[in-house]
Amino acid sequence: MDKTIDTTTGAFAAAPFIKEIGRGVKGARSMSREDARALYAAMLEGRVSDLELGAILLAMRIKGESVEELAGFMDAAEGSFAPLPSPPGDYAPVLIPSYNGARKLANLTPLLALLLAREGVPTLVHGVRNDPGRITTAEILAELGLAESGTSADILDAFASSRPAFIPIERLAPELAHMLSLRRILGVRNSTHTLVKILQPFDGPALRLVSYTHPEYLETLGEYFTTAAPPARGDAFLMRGTEGETVANPHRAQQIDWFHGGARTVLVERDAPADVLAEVPDARDAATTAAWIAAALRGDVPVPRPIAAQLAQCLRVARALRS
Repeated sequence: MDKTIDTTTGAFAAAPFIKEIGRGVKGARSMSREDARALYAAMLEGRVSDLELGAILLAMRIKGESVEELAGFMDAAEGSFAPLPSPPGDYAPVLIPSYNGARKLANLTPLLALLLAREGVPTLVHGVRNDPGRITTAEILAELGLAESGTSADILDAFASSRPAFIPIERLAPELAHMLSLRRILGVRNSTHTLVKILQPFDGPALRLVSYTHPEYLETLGEYFTTAAPPARGDAFLMRGTEGETVANPHRAQQIDWFHGGARTVLVERDAPADVLAEVPDARDAATTAAWIAAALRGDVPVPRPIAAQLAQCLRVARALRS
């Protein structure tokens, strides 16, 4: 009998886990992959009390996730919703998580998504609809006349029409969306904010575009993709986020690492500071950004060189995943 489960109520006794992870940065011990999976699955299923849930989220925020914990959390996360069917075609799907939006630079994540889709790449953007103080990808796509997807059929229809699909996390993975929403109560992000950025919801291989904001996650995610992520799930590109978004900075290319079959390769080197900045929208609001993106798609203004380079690498690897 599993002593962590109350067989009369189905509640999950989280105290033994909190005892290990809640001892601070120096005293805490990390969970095994299986224990992390069991704990996070119980959290997603609502079998952990509110008091224990808050303690777990704050303890992990202070301690930081180990690679084994991240892998176990991801096992539970991807088991919490039905996978999406892989689309047919010459390219594996490309996944673009969008959970940050823009505060200073215009958010050009929709430009990358539209460029990929125009080339025939099944491109799925998932994320939040809005975020106070930021301009989200969803808001810009809506200005461009692209409706959000609510079902697998909607997503496949978008792919067949060479359009990127956007699905809000509430529709893709409701339990994960609930965990994200706890930021409004606790005031800080939690492990789920990392999980959604590495989510792979398709039932076949895909290319994940993954960003990080804090330097320590470069090492953690790099180790995750080389040692813990199942190779059959596809490949990943990892780069420093542009205000947290997974699109290349229009003014200066970030380093992009490619993870394939447990191997790590530098695809794009980081640029030196540019003397001349790329032409980008003057304002960052959704309407102005959408109009500028439409102009770039028509060829009226140039696509920034770092984004064009990112596009080329995505096309190459997404095609290779289907060969």
